[in-house]
Amino acid sequence: MSMRLKDGIFLAPFHPLDEDPTLAIQRDLELIEHLDRLGYEEAWVGEHHSAGFEIIASPELFIAAAAERTKRIRLGTGVVSLPYHHPLTAANRILQLDHQTRGRVMFGVGPGLLPSDAFQMGIDPSTQRDRMVEAVEVILRLFKGERVTHKSDWFTLQDATCQLKPYTWPHPEIAVASSVTPSGGKLAGKHGFGMLCVAATQAGGYDALGINWKIANDTAAANGKTMNPEKLRLVGPVHLAPTREEAWANVEFGARKWLDYFQRINPAGQLMTREGDPLKHMVEDGIAVIGTPDDAIAQIRRLREKQGDFGVFLQLAHNWADFDKTKASYELWRRHVNPAINGMNDQRQTSFDWATGHGAEYMQASMNAAMATIAKHNAEQDVKAKK
Repeated sequence: MSMRLKDGIFLAPFHPLDEDPTLAIQRDLELIEHLDRLGYEEAWVGEHHSAGFEIIASPELFIAAAAERTKRIRLGTGVVSLPYHHPLTAANRILQLDHQTRGRVMFGVGPGLLPSDAFQMGIDPSTQRDRMVEAVEVILRLFKGERVTHKSDWFTLQDATCQLKPYTWPHPEIAVASSVTPSGGKLAGKHGFGMLCVAATQAGGYDALGINWKIANDTAAANGKTMNPEKLRLVGPVHLAPTREEAWANVEFGARKWLDYFQRINPAGQLMTREGDPLKHMVEDGIAVIGTPDDAIAQIRRLREKQGDFGVFLQLAHNWADFDKTKASYELWRRHVNPAINGMNDQRQTSFDWATGHGAEYMQASMNAAMATIAKHNAEQDVKAKK
């Protein structure tokens, strides 16, 4: 069997413009509580500042609230867009969360995704990836307790250090966003970070999985590091129901709004590339799963055939269905998909087969023993009666 696959969600989140944002954020927190009760192991929370749908501006604030409502689920920034932040304040926020969550926080980093976010801050998109790398190098030194002086064209540190030592030794887990370009793989490999493959099921991201993983491994080897596939996370949209018909009926609630958002925010994207129903094309092309637990199991097997071992599958939280059916979908995954892909019931099945395969034999032996006990009892009673 392949390595054990953990499960979680990637919560951008996506909330249509006709919903109350206060209630939407409240529902996101309730979802994390639900996942914690079900046994999900990770939840990654995004950072966005424009376009209306992805309304969490500070994943750290959300994580602080979610941590107080949960017991064991790990909570990650998915991701902190480092070019938007001074490295010292970013490092301090993560270290504070590391203590507040008792080590459950994970530090996801990236260059920033939405061009409109960077535009609002006056940031040239061509500088974002280099700035991410520069910020990470400084943050690692701060995590180690160094006192840092560093002057850049976009930030300055003067004899700076963090007040807190990490709660997690040597520091919270770090994962780098990776989609199509090699920059995420290079940075992950240089430091042995995890990778968040946020477009793992989409055409470009799916095709780049092996390429970027090789880049990460080659870079790691050149820097004396080793990439751990347990820290490789793949993201993809899923909605499950007992039947495919029910699943498709469920997603009519919100999937069209989600598709419209992506078409408008990125008209050159890959979700609307041919005539017909784009949602059906997403399923046919392996971008999304809308169906039963068996369909989700098939998707994991497909990804393993493409990539080999990876450590975590993160369902993209999308609000395609209403909240009750969304929660039911996540429960179906934990009840049926997670045990199947991890072989959790293999020994139970073996025990069942063994016991039922010898059922007649064992039952006859048990009945013989019972009859012998009765006969012995009757014989004892006869002896007493004769006295």
